[in-house]
Amino acid sequence: MGIEFLASLDWLKKSPFPALHRIKRELKRKMKFAHKLSLNLSELPEKDELLIRHIQDRTRQFNVNNITRTMAYEEYYRRHPEIEWAFLGHMVSRNGGWNMTDLRGEPHSRLLSAAEQNRFFQFLERGNWLIFQDAYPQFLLYEESLRREKSLFHLLPFFHVSAFMEVMWNHFWTSGDRYLLTIALVINEQSYLEKRMIQNQHYQDTILQTLEFKLHDWLSMNQILFPYYTLSEEGVPQTAATGLIGETLHRFGSLHERILLGKRLYALLFGHPDRLQGILSWAKDHPHTASRKDYWPHLFNDVNDSVPGAPYKKRLDDCQLKPGASRFYSPALQYAWSNVEHEEAVVGDWLEDWKVIAYLMGHEEHAGGGIEQAYCHTLDKIELAVMAKTAIL
Repeated sequence: MGIEFLASLDWLKKSPFPALHRIKRELKRKMKFAHKLSLNLSELPEKDELLIRHIQDRTRQFNVNNITRTMAYEEYYRRHPEIEWAFLGHMVSRNGGWNMTDLRGEPHSRLLSAAEQNRFFQFLERGNWLIFQDAYPQFLLYEESLRREKSLFHLLPFFHVSAFMEVMWNHFWTSGDRYLLTIALVINEQSYLEKRMIQNQHYQDTILQTLEFKLHDWLSMNQILFPYYTLSEEGVPQTAATGLIGETLHRFGSLHERILLGKRLYALLFGHPDRLQGILSWAKDHPHTASRKDYWPHLFNDVNDSVPGAPYKKRLDDCQLKPGASRFYSPALQYAWSNVEHEEAVVGDWLEDWKVIAYLMGHEEHAGGGIEQAYCHTLDKIELAVMAKTAIL
């Protein structure tokens, strides 16, 4: 655990917020009696059994690939803007898609062999799939709770969702606290990945401990980008140009750092209403294809303009294409990767210590958001790495 997390525990003990103490008591109670929980569908009322099967079917329907997941998050948020994680999930999932197509595009693909590209894609795709199959049933259960006008979160265990989220959804149902629910979902999804991927020996050996992954981190390719329109004084989106804000994660293997990143990204999205409106307007105008052409068509194209077999020449100068240089190839996902049939997720609750709630009300993370220059610098470094590799070979 990080220093910030441990420091926040002292703050938690002195917290004047009754909500945290109620959450703490309920979590401790859930953890104490978790082993006595019965999960027999046949013991449920028929109406609830049918609901569970319906939610499972709808989740599978949208959990096909990065495009369908990303679309489902956005559509849900526009139906239920009070569930702010849905839009955060949408924007982060867009970045997951861009990272997937980078592996087949330029200049990234020139750094990795076909086998390495496939390993990285399988890693990204599995994480994207896992989060959706955990988060989306929660959203659909909330939607049905609204329709029936009563809490149905006691059914979350039938979707193998952590007891942590049952407590947090029940708290949201009575309090309407969007911030606590969003940060709880950040904690939940990253902790869920930690158990099933980051600590998984297969991914440790094939991805996380490899030279290629460390190179990925060195090149700052863990940048999360949020494209946006600026707004006029009248609040009208200025669609002529797309700007970028975002954050960079350098220690992907750290659960603590990933949670703090999620808090910073949430602050970027929802901390400034005008900026949120600019991002929402951009997202509405640009259905997700996973090509980086979606946000910067002056640098990226979903058609490969490069001459096959030609030696690589540097194309960028101060984040602008040099005269005569072709745009970087950034394919749409459907032309880069086929759909994947996934094995079922390992069942088990990540929750081991109620003290994880310190992340809910810890010190706010500073979210500067300035990313364009860093992103341009990343592209420049990748080009130099490609040229160096070409020279060596």
